[in-house]
Amino acid sequence: MESDESRRVNRALNKMSKLYREVKSRKLAALGLHPGQDVLLWLLAQEEDGMTVSQLAAQLGIESPTATRTLARMEKRELFRREPVPSDRRQVRIVLTEHARRLIPEIEAAWDELAEETLGGLSPEQRSAVVEALEDANDRLRDQVEESVLTEE
Repeated sequence: MESDESRRVNRALNKMSKLYREVKSRKLAALGLHPGQDVLLWLLAQEEDGMTVSQLAAQLGIESPTATRTLARMEKRELFRREPVPSDRRQVRIVLTEHARRLIPEIEAAWDELAEETLGGLSPEQRSAVVEALEDANDRLRDQVEESVLTEE
């Protein structure tokens, strides 16, 4: 890749990342949520019986202490309850409350709006190409991150 092109790519991705996060943050704020909490709630909603903190962290690709801190911030809003795991008394499952379940369609609507605002002006073919390119780039970067973690161990 030519130097001018790589600078253009870098600038575009940095700008996109910041703008996307800011707009998403504003939409989530209207629901009383912070970025990241939406994905956490959505994942929990997929599991009727909830998940342990370690399962949730693994699904999110974060460390358990990070998930614990996020949950601590959310606990005040009564978005979930902790239930004991019958087979392991040391573990608890995080289960969404009905209040949180009612937020899921609103979270999904915010995501839909954001996707439309971001790529809605493109043709279906262009949107597909953009999403495919981003997914491929994510895979390449994820491979690099996983390789560096493995070499550090």
